[in-house]
Amino acid sequence: MTQSKPLRVAVVGIGHLGKEHARIYHGLSEAQLIALCDKDPSRAHIAEGYSIPLIADYHELIGKVDAVSVVTPTSGHHAVAKDFLKAGVHTLIEKPITLRLEEADELISLAKKNNCALQVGHIERHNPGLKRIEQIVNNIRFFEIHRLGPWATRINDCGVVLDLMIHDLDIVLGLVKSEIASFDAIGVNVITAFEDIANVRIKFKNGAVADLTVSRLTPERQRKIRIFQEDAYISLDYEAQSCKIFRKEGAKITQESVDIQKAEPLKEELKFFIAGIQSGKSPGHPDEAARDALKLALEIIDRIKKSNESSKLSHVH
Repeated sequence: MTQSKPLRVAVVGIGHLGKEHARIYHGLSEAQLIALCDKDPSRAHIAEGYSIPLIADYHELIGKVDAVSVVTPTSGHHAVAKDFLKAGVHTLIEKPITLRLEEADELISLAKKNNCALQVGHIERHNPGLKRIEQIVNNIRFFEIHRLGPWATRINDCGVVLDLMIHDLDIVLGLVKSEIASFDAIGVNVITAFEDIANVRIKFKNGAVADLTVSRLTPERQRKIRIFQEDAYISLDYEAQSCKIFRKEGAKITQESVDIQKAEPLKEELKFFIAGIQSGKSPGHPDEAARDALKLALEIIDRIKKSNESSKLSHVH
């Protein structure tokens, strides 16, 4: 089998996560990192470390790259990705895909029309622990999910539902594969104008229930999913990439530690992106699951806002 030519790639937005995209692309034989793009000239040293230029205007990359990672703040995702997709450039966008559903629909439509890959950076999909769980689960009855962590000043254009919970909404929708019957949501803004803590309880038409809690005001990081099904209880720690299964066997409860081949999820995600392009599988088949997660996240945010407004009104009266 002939080796595919390395894809010419660039990263747009060299903040905390953009730097990681650059590091991984630089180390992949399937990719040739040709430039970084950021308006902040103080980040030139990052590009110099790879002996490549730092470009201020992403439009200059068009015609020079086969694929890009868009790692700008969420508010910039739509405009930047739209220009690349129009030019036929394969595009990976960090999650969430966009801030508005109609923007996501436009990008999906452009990717189909121009036969481009459009992948969204839902990193937990590439967590080895989750991949192992996908092979075990069946007929899930209940999820309990916690995604908690300390305050990170770099996130200031959205709340915890779009920043954190969207990972778990994507995973739950992928595992349950049933329509939503109803959901309840609460959220509180403590530091920012957006919700900083939120809890959602989703009931699916097949009877499954998911309880999700997210916070960016918790001192210790926690990334855990617990799944209860008829024959087992499965506990996965995303951070540690460790998984345990508890099963009832007769009158006893047995415990099994699941063997997981540990890996760096972001590296797996970028390799998946490139492999999809090189094999011809992903062009023209955009990531519509990311749109479904965004749709649910926006509905949850809307419910939280309405709930908070009505509680304010009741206090006034």
